[in-house]
Amino acid sequence: MSLSGKTALVTGGNRGIGLATVRALAKAGAEVHFTARSAANIAAAQRELGDIRATGHHANMTDRIAMATLLDRGFDILINNAAVIGPIGRILDVSAEDWAISIDINLSAAFHATQRALGHMVARGGGTIVNISSGAAHRPQEGWSAYCAGKAGLAMLTRSIQMEYGDQGIRVFGFAPGVVDTDMQATIRASGINPVSKLPRESLAPAEEPARAIAWLCTPAADQMIGQELDVRAPDLRAAAGLPPLA
Repeated sequence: MSLSGKTALVTGGNRGIGLATVRALAKAGAEVHFTARSAANIAAAQRELGDIRATGHHANMTDRIAMATLLDRGFDILINNAAVIGPIGRILDVSAEDWAISIDINLSAAFHATQRALGHMVARGGGTIVNISSGAAHRPQEGWSAYCAGKAGLAMLTRSIQMEYGDQGIRVFGFAPGVVDTDMQATIRASGINPVSKLPRESLAPAEEPARAIAWLCTPAADQMIGQELDVRAPDLRAAAGLPPLA
């Protein structure tokens, strides 16, 4: 699973699935960059990475100028990972302003990053984009109207990228990582608002599992799955990516 000679950007790569993906891509040989919201978050991520080399960038996803400057470096791989779960609450209980912020982070910022990266990828004859999707893109959950809508939009963006640029060497995937032991899941458990919040922590998957699958998607071995919305729990994907079968 070699990515030697490739450059990669992971948004929101300072913790959780993002940080595990930074580690997996770097281990596969890629030159990896990641975004975080603060210098302190970058420093914490670097400590977690230890000897693994990756470059952190202080850039909020919704800061279009900062993101454009970063993406104009030209990356071979873009992992649209940064996302927020909030606002959590039934429709009448959340503010329209918070709902719009969620859509801006989870969908509009991902579109902007994709658009900026695509120009460079197309000019070079190809590239890989992995949009971190969710089962919530296809099945509503109580209290998650903003998150579900944003992820549903991201799933359609994946299909649009494939339709418009698949014949120009752009490899795109939507990837649902399953229910993973992250800070986002801690926020979900604290809300207590739907069945996902009731899942015991010991039932959650480690972040390293979806990260390995994401790194595999960035290799030619995954070409038969280009353009698809994929789920880490799918047996064929797990087998191909070298993940153990689920019990």
